[in-house]
Amino acid sequence: METRLLLSCEHGGNRTPQEFAACFRNAESVLASHRGFDPGALELARYFARRFKSPLFYSTTTRLLVELNRSLHHRSLFSEFTRGLDQLQRDRIIKVYYLPYRARVEHSIAASLAQGMAVLHISLHSFTPNLNGEVRKADVGLLFDPSRQWETRIARAWQATLRDRDTSLRVRRNYPYLGKADGLTTYLRRKWPEHEYAGIELEVNQSWVEKPAQAWRALQACLADSLDDVRRLVELGSWRDHDRE
Repeated sequence: METRLLLSCEHGGNRTPQEFAACFRNAESVLASHRGFDPGALELARYFARRFKSPLFYSTTTRLLVELNRSLHHRSLFSEFTRGLDQLQRDRIIKVYYLPYRARVEHSIAASLAQGMAVLHISLHSFTPNLNGEVRKADVGLLFDPSRQWETRIARAWQATLRDRDTSLRVRRNYPYLGKADGLTTYLRRKWPEHEYAGIELEVNQSWVEKPAQAWRALQACLADSLDDVRRLVELGSWRDHDRE
């Protein structure tokens, strides 16, 4: 079965819609931090989209308005800046900013499946190198659901090919978060079986974005080259050399 690559970036920017600008008065520093968006994630997503000529869905609205990578029932769906809005305003945020984004991703996957193709969905993110005093000990994280064989094989193969291309990179699976935690890929897994849909969240340490431009560009190229290796393995159905811890 042919596999189509689909890209998404839920936290691509820190824009605040004018109608809700009052919620973020004097919050510039928070909006500019990792809490407001994922620095570097959209740049990397656009690089992937150009490289692979794949569809890319992204949002540049701050995650502090509404968290696109959380379910409607999740306690972190709204931040402290919007949680106090009345129900009518929160419903409008969901209707205008949340549901359309997720529907576009979902419809694209459904269209590919209708054409007889499986979908490999890469959701691109970045993570702060230090959270609440904890130093994150990875350059790259690959998040997936270990109970889904296809995702597990893809994550293992991607980790192996990244290490082959750059032995200095610290690449960890299901770090700094668990791939089966609440998120867009988790929701999509419940809609389609694993032989039709695989969702991998790519997490890059934000310290790379702050390095000299040449180093950041080199990492982007390394990530894309290694993903290209993995895509070839997917198409060939050959996993034997990468099916190891």
